[in-house]
Amino acid sequence: MTLITRRRLLASFAGLAATAGLSSFWVSRMTSYKGPITDHFDGERFFDRDGAPPKGWMDVLRWRFTTKPAKWPDWVPNVAADIPPPSVTGAKARLSYVGHASWLLQTGGLNILIDPVWSERVSPVSFAGPKRHNDPGIAFDKLPKIDIVLVSHGHYDHLDLATLSRLAARDAPRVITPFGNDLTMTGHDSAIRAEAYDWSDRVVLGRDASGQDVAVTLVPTRHWTARGPFDRNRALWASFVVETPAGKIYVVCDSGYGEGKHFRSVGAAHGPLRLAILPIGAYEPRWFMKDQHMNPADAVMALADCGAEQALANHHFTFQLTDEAMDAPEQDLYAALDAVGVPRERFAVLKPGQVFEI
Repeated sequence: MTLITRRRLLASFAGLAATAGLSSFWVSRMTSYKGPITDHFDGERFFDRDGAPPKGWMDVLRWRFTTKPAKWPDWVPNVAADIPPPSVTGAKARLSYVGHASWLLQTGGLNILIDPVWSERVSPVSFAGPKRHNDPGIAFDKLPKIDIVLVSHGHYDHLDLATLSRLAARDAPRVITPFGNDLTMTGHDSAIRAEAYDWSDRVVLGRDASGQDVAVTLVPTRHWTARGPFDRNRALWASFVVETPAGKIYVVCDSGYGEGKHFRSVGAAHGPLRLAILPIGAYEPRWFMKDQHMNPADAVMALADCGAEQALANHHFTFQLTDEAMDAPEQDLYAALDAVGVPRERFAVLKPGQVFEI
């Protein structure tokens, strides 16, 4: 039997904030969303008819105190450090991998950050919880002026209030997010220009030089959200389809696979897709994680389901949220691609600081 010390219990609760929404039990400041009942909101909480509820406390404790996570290196220096151009125009898109689920997308003259996290930890407390194992691929002071921020949901490894405040103070970008997460942001800092939307809402972000819209549509994804123990699913979560001059980019920051329905639906409704960004990490132990986090084999099926020409991997390598080794997602992805005869180059794995252009 594993000895549960007070220190380990505290660290575990802080660490679970990123993956299970269980912040330390003294932290829960989120103001709840209020709105009409819909097919995915019951008047108090959001839900996914094609999803699965997150595990309960006893399952959380079973995972945390009956398994032994792989040992990650304390620090892995980045192989690259990107210095982005001021902007990208024409029928192009430039994607720089910041790390975990954070990206800089430059297209149509706009600079768009996705789930930006520059903090040292993804946790409600500064002294415990998942810590960075590598620097952001772009130093914060090397970022171009940011026009738009997309935030997928409220878990701490995706909604980083400290980073959003820094961006608000420096550039005052529009922040596009699903219902309820705006309240978390503005409750922390009224200068954050948060705009909240529902699944299927299309938001025009700007226009390129030819007058065509650069826009984003929020689409359903198989996940959930919380910031504390009492606000589970009181905000919404989403993936994004971004319309760019280079084609449509499907951005999935965090998702389980289930039976693949959401991926097929996006492909049918929004295709053809030029690119899909799909998560490949935070998947072990499988009995606990499979409903909310894809493993690499799931991600390969998701690529086939949505029909994107190309995929990029994310949600791995920077923060140890679950039990698999640091390099396991990349190696398991290659094995999954080889098993079904998909060329490895069709599903690229970038390291922080590396760039992909279309």
